[in-house]
Amino acid sequence: MVKSLQDTKTLNNGVEMPGFGLGVFKVWEDDEARFSVQKAIENGYRLIDTASFYDNEVGVGQGIKDSGVSRDELFVTTKVWNEEQGYDNTLRAFEASMNRLGLEYLDLYLVHWPVKDYYRDTWKAMERLVDEGLIRSIGVSNFKQRHLEHLMAGANVKPVVNQVEYHPHLQQQDVKAFCEQENIQLEAWSPLKQGQLLEDETIKKIADKHGKKPAQIILRWDVDMNVVTIPKSVKEHRIIENSDIFDFQLDQDDLAAIKALNRDERVGPDPDQFG
Repeated sequence: MVKSLQDTKTLNNGVEMPGFGLGVFKVWEDDEARFSVQKAIENGYRLIDTASFYDNEVGVGQGIKDSGVSRDELFVTTKVWNEEQGYDNTLRAFEASMNRLGLEYLDLYLVHWPVKDYYRDTWKAMERLVDEGLIRSIGVSNFKQRHLEHLMAGANVKPVVNQVEYHPHLQQQDVKAFCEQENIQLEAWSPLKQGQLLEDETIKKIADKHGKKPAQIILRWDVDMNVVTIPKSVKEHRIIENSDIFDFQLDQDDLAAIKALNRDERVGPDPDQFG
């Protein structure tokens, strides 16, 4: 289990990935992205997650430079967007992302959504980029079990990560179990359900019990569930607060109460209807 902000998970290709990081979805301004990334790294974060669709890779790259932390201490993720998919398009999209980030290599490149008829060709291009030493690891985002099975049936490299919407109202138990079976690390986007869970009475009660904030309870639950999590914030005090989850433990009653909150309710699109 991850016990500190710098602790890592060993992926199925042997690469070490931090178990907790910063997401920058909806951080549209480059200056805001630069600030949040820089402050996160200065406060101990080592995993930074962005995407070409977020339109902030330039700011993320600048924040990485401004932090002064050595590149080899960081784990940087970006993603190939739906309209960029396909073999040749993916190669071009990757080059464009790297130019915006200002990096020489990438730690993790993800297929952002399972776009029908395209994600297998996208994956082949990503495998090539791994072979060329430009990417350390490749994975997927928003893939259900059937998407993963279809992809792996024609792949030379197994995905190391599946990044999905995951929070107490959408626990994705079938996907989680399949990923655990296949040694694919599950990663949570929107772990706080875009803030909607912060007023949940069960979460607030558990927070009061431990002297913590509701967000910290949910993020600690992610860690306890063996799920990498990447909460977003553009405020330094909140970035620090989000990571202050390693000085307490949820007990079995807490875990049972959170498990009972599942509604299979999404805040984002269903992968079967999107892309």
